[in-house]
Amino acid sequence: MKRKVLCIGGSPCAGKSTVAERISKEYGAYYYKVDDYIEKFIDLAAQKGYTTCKNCLVMTPEENWMRPPIEQRDEEFDIYDEMSEFVFDFLEKIDSDFIITEGAAYTPNIIKKYGIQEYITIIPTPEFQISHYKEREYVPYVLEGCSDKQKAFDNWMQRDIMFAEYVRSECEKNDIPCIVNDGLKSKDEMFEMVKNLFALTDLLI
Repeated sequence: MKRKVLCIGGSPCAGKSTVAERISKEYGAYYYKVDDYIEKFIDLAAQKGYTTCKNCLVMTPEENWMRPPIEQRDEEFDIYDEMSEFVFDFLEKIDSDFIITEGAAYTPNIIKKYGIQEYITIIPTPEFQISHYKEREYVPYVLEGCSDKQKAFDNWMQRDIMFAEYVRSECEKNDIPCIVNDGLKSKDEMFEMVKNLFALTDLLI
C-alpha cells in the first residue's frame, strides 16, 4: 500500500485538531499532532545553532509578548522554518501507511519545500480566534511575567491574525484549499468539508 499522508496547516485556534482527531478515529489514520512535539523540535533546532529558535528559548514573556505583533509573526514563520526538518524527520519515521497530521507549522512554503501533495489549511476569523483563545486555560500561564497582560494578549491575537492572513494569501497564490472557520459551521460541517477536500468519501471506515 502506498503511504498516504493528509496534512492540515493553517493558524492556531482554527479547529484543525478537532477535524484531525475525527479523521483518525473514523478512518483509522495515525494522528501526528505537531504541537505535541513543538518544544522538542525547537530545542533540536536550537542545538543545531538555528538563530531564531535559540533566541526564543531565552526570551522572557515580557520580551516576547510586548514586541510589535508583526515582529512576532515574522519570527513565528522563521521558527517553523528552522524546525521543519525535525517535523518531517519525525513524520518519516512513523510506522503507518495512513497518517493525518496537523499544525500551524505546516505553512504553505514549508509544504512546497517538502513536496507534500495532500494539504489543506484551516484559519479562523479574528472573532472566532479571540473568543476561543479566551477559553484556553493555558493563556494566563503563557502571559505570566508580562507587565501589561491585556496588551500582551492583544499583541498575541494580532500576531495570529496576521499569521492567518499571510497563510490565506499564500494559499490563494498557490491554489491551496483554505477553509475559514467563522464558528458558524458545525463540527460535522467542518468535518464534511475536510473529508471532501481530501477525497475520503470513497475510503472504507
